[in-house]
Amino acid sequence: MTSTAAPSEPYRLSPEASRVFVGLMLGMLVASISQTIVGPAMPRIVSELGGMDHYSWVATAAMLVSAITVPIVGKLSDLYGRRGFYLAGLGVFMLGSLTAGLAQSFWVLVAARAIQGLGMGTVMPLSQTIIGDIIPPRQRGKYQGYMGAVFGVTSVAGPLAGGFITDHWGWRWLFFAAIPVGVLATAVIARFLHLPQQRREAQVDSLGIGTLAVALVAILLATSWGGTTYAWGSGVIIGLYALGAVGLVAFVLAERRAPEPVIPLRLFRSRVFSAANLASFGLAMVMFGAIIYIPVYAQGVLGVDATNSGLILAPLMLGFIVMGIVTGLLITRTGVYKPFMATGIVVMGAGLWLLTRLTWESTQTQLTLAMVVLGLGIGMAMQQFTLVVQNAAERRDLGVATASSQFFRNVGSTVGIAVFGTILTSGLGAAIAAHLPAGVSGALPEGSASAGSVLDPSALAQLPPAVADAVRQGLAEQLHEVFLVGLPVVALVLLATLAIPALPLRESAHHETVEETAEELGHELLDSMAQSSADPGSVDGQEAAVAPRA
Repeated sequence: MTSTAAPSEPYRLSPEASRVFVGLMLGMLVASISQTIVGPAMPRIVSELGGMDHYSWVATAAMLVSAITVPIVGKLSDLYGRRGFYLAGLGVFMLGSLTAGLAQSFWVLVAARAIQGLGMGTVMPLSQTIIGDIIPPRQRGKYQGYMGAVFGVTSVAGPLAGGFITDHWGWRWLFFAAIPVGVLATAVIARFLHLPQQRREAQVDSLGIGTLAVALVAILLATSWGGTTYAWGSGVIIGLYALGAVGLVAFVLAERRAPEPVIPLRLFRSRVFSAANLASFGLAMVMFGAIIYIPVYAQGVLGVDATNSGLILAPLMLGFIVMGIVTGLLITRTGVYKPFMATGIVVMGAGLWLLTRLTWESTQTQLTLAMVVLGLGIGMAMQQFTLVVQNAAERRDLGVATASSQFFRNVGSTVGIAVFGTILTSGLGAAIAAHLPAGVSGALPEGSASAGSVLDPSALAQLPPAVADAVRQGLAEQLHEVFLVGLPVVALVLLATLAIPALPLRESAHHETVEETAEELGHELLDSMAQSSADPGSVDGQEAAVAPRA
């Protein structure tokens, strides 16, 4: 068993590996910031290109293609190597960025975002996988903490940069600005990333890829559209979920027969893999639900200026970034991870509980405290689930195992936003009406009791004071329900985290497969037998050859 004792000499990346890590950080930066930078510019984009009725497709197109790409690229990189796919992902992302910046119609922009999604779905999981290739798990915590910090920074900086660039240079530069960084990342990776890879000639699991794509598109579209574009009980949503269920059944059947399945079902027999991905799914539900609906409380209840909405989440992300880096350093120093993860989930639950305590009379200080606690908890736990999956994965499965962790996180975020959004909107009108003085409800301006109308402080200022107070009280009550539903999800995440076996962190970047270990043992045994035949007096040679593998 691998010892968890701290190494005698401090671990340092080689100069080449350090440059590769910088390149990976740059790739993650351009891929992750593209998810948040476009939001502030959407009103200007649709006013110029049209498409107001379908504007959500600008985000949905990238999300769908990225979600489908993640597990497929993870598997293909295991078969054929990471370098080519990573460079191709950067190239595709920059092509999508260039196309988006030059788009002259709304649907060309949507297609460009889909191309960007293909690049994002390649770059983001492979960045984590390549870290797994070059850095041992025992030392990997701090570096994955830095990767998590990139996500935290872009979550805050993306909207701020988006607003600044749109105001000063125009919305097209939101896409053009990513190209120089992408070119730099490409140059660094092309120059310094040279991983040893034995190409595995295998038939690509086309049937598995096709059925997975159909299932994911149907389920994610239904989850994104349900309760917003279409009612949950509509034929479109029910039909999409039915198609998704059929696609999943067909996918499982295809994977059971495929020689090289795109997602090997045997991975789910590992308690580490199953429990960690279940926990990642639930944590993403809570995290992204909070990221979306905390600004709703800040703007709709507290009246924070929407033009500064990019700063609303700064306390949460600050806690996330700081604790993510600190926890990574502690894991590298101590060699243990499970206590930090479990503690982080408990702290995250405390932060969510503080959010449930907010009312329409709460202060911004109380909101900030809740966000800081929530961010500290998420920072302690989120990146570590990828670490434990990689630590338990065999060399042949590192790409698909890492991509699966990213995939479950992506799906969890989509489900969380949809579920929490349904809870918010389903009872908002009744909650507002319950706080209106008698005889006022009939005079309520059209649309004033909708979710969208409460996010603009200037619009609230034009309402009668009694109506504005009722809107704030009703919104605060519904958001209380949203955050309350997150508590049992956190409990499930804690149980799944506690169920993860505490395996020692390996000191080497890879551990061998059973087949590789058996082959090496066989060679050692044959060598020792040959040596014993040459020197009959050496009766301990066989034991000496095999003992180090015990």
